[in-house]
Amino acid sequence: MNTTATDLDSVLIRAVFDANGLLPAIIQEESTKQVLMLGYMNAEALRRTLTEGRVTFWSRSRQEFWRKGDTSGHRQYVKAAAFDCDADAILVTVDQVGPACHTGAHACFDVDPLDPVVGGSSDSHPEQGFIGTETPNFVDNEIDQVTFGELDE
Repeated sequence: MNTTATDLDSVLIRAVFDANGLLPAIIQEESTKQVLMLGYMNAEALRRTLTEGRVTFWSRSRQEFWRKGDTSGHRQYVKAAAFDCDADAILVTVDQVGPACHTGAHACFDVDPLDPVVGGSSDSHPEQGFIGTETPNFVDNEIDQVTFGELDE
């Protein structure tokens, strides 16, 4: 479905831009569902992305528009787009041609992987969330009367 002028006005009104007039744009590859990169769009970049079929960003460093692939040839063709639940970020699903990252990596998140503690759905005890091998001792503390689950609510 193509965005009409009326639809586009509604989209731009719903978008929640930050104090600098920018909206984080998460770019995801359609075929693999891999997150390729994060860029920023102002209202005009968002309009161009939704109406031209190619992803356009606002460069925070150069203070100008840039359309992914115009110089590198590594283009991003828009396949879908959706706001998050607060409309303060957008997910743009693309057909990626070539690497997405300026380093030559397929995805920007391939460049500097971290090694976090990995959790799982079987983690039912809050003390497992602490880093290290020791479980903190909360004995004789008033907070023992409140469960950790209640603190999260």
